Amino acid sequence: MNGPALILVDVQNDFCPGGTLAVPDGDRVVAPLNRAAAAFAAAGLPVLASRDWHPPHTGHFQAYGGLWPVHCVQGSAGADFHPDLQLPAGTLLLSKGIDERLDGYSAFDGITAAGATLAEVLAAQGVDHLVIGGLATDYCVRATALDARERGLAVTVLIDAVAGVDLQPGDSDRALAAMHRAGTRLRTTDETLAELVRRGTAT
Repeated sequence: MNGPALILVDVQNDFCPGGTLAVPDGDRVVAPLNRAAAAFAAAGLPVLASRDWHPPHTGHFQAYGGLWPVHCVQGSAGADFHPDLQLPAGTLLLSKGIDERLDGYSAFDGITAAGATLAEVLAAQGVDHLVIGGLATDYCVRATALDARERGLAVTVLIDAVAGVDLQPGDSDRALAAMHRAGTRLRTTDETLAELVRRGTAT
């Protein structure tokens, strides 16, 4: 039977206060994501987590022609998930940004330890609706949501469980608008979990 899955996008130390590419107030996404992850796990629904997992030398970094300071290098403390993030047992991890030639913004660019793509994982588990929260609204969350819509999935973005970089003022608002135009539902975590309880599935 088809159903929803939750993906937590890049809730890593380097994207949170004190990190090398800190999203303003990025750690505020942790509490609502913990609630969502616990609820999905309790309902027997899939929970996934993506992470940036960059090699030390990559065209993604400013030193090698990219846009960003060094962040989330493989095996570094900055690449670890935020210490308060509570991933349920069985959470499936996807690593992205591994290829030094690619940015790897979307979780659909990630692979599991076994080499499976997100699209393959979702198809194998009968997922037709992806619920998304994490960092950052205007980059990896946006890319993941738009990729999911292009693949025909229903998508909900948890608006109280995302935060943006906003390199240019308003980038996050523009990203949310782009996701909405593509058919993404913008809901709070509590609204989404209420539907989970009411329907026995998130819609």
